[in-house]
Amino acid sequence: MLEISLHLLDLIENSLLAGARRVRVRIEEDPPPIDRMAITISDDGRGMTPEFLARATDPFVTTRTTRRVGLGLGLMQANARAWGGDLSVESEPGVGTTVRIWFRRSHLDRPPLGDWGGTLVGLIVSHPEVDFDYYHRVGEDEFEFSTRDWRQELGSTPLHDPAVIAFLLEQVRQALKTLGADRAEPSLDPPAGA
Repeated sequence: MLEISLHLLDLIENSLLAGARRVRVRIEEDPPPIDRMAITISDDGRGMTPEFLARATDPFVTTRTTRRVGLGLGLMQANARAWGGDLSVESEPGVGTTVRIWFRRSHLDRPPLGDWGGTLVGLIVSHPEVDFDYYHRVGEDEFEFSTRDWRQELGSTPLHDPAVIAFLLEQVRQALKTLGADRAEPSLDPPAGA
């Protein structure tokens, strides 16, 4: 995929298909010398049995009935490994699933984060029944919000109100810009100590 945000969209759609009513997204970026990007997506969906979990990253295993392949976890794992990291999945039936992804932030082949603000707001607007918690840290700077808090602030105004959508999108995109996450492109510089 050309952007990490598209990988995240696919993984979050898996959570929503599993009946999640709360999805937490945590992105932590450590510039060199640590040079690591870690992403955690956790949900309160149906979860997976131990047997299914053991095969969850196999692209030919899926719970979807609309297609016979499930590329999300398998493709993300292959990419994370190619970028000097890996992926792990923890899941418990009736409790939920947590996917952890980590890789070298400056890896030459790592695509940009992409339009994560637009992707996240699109998910929020199209799934108003779901609570989304989002935390993003780059170095020492951080940003976080919860749709649950936003709903309380807005009162009777829904999250899908056009003015709210525009404001939320601006808030997330501005936060990403302030964090520098919108321009964290891979570099041609070798990793520290190489």
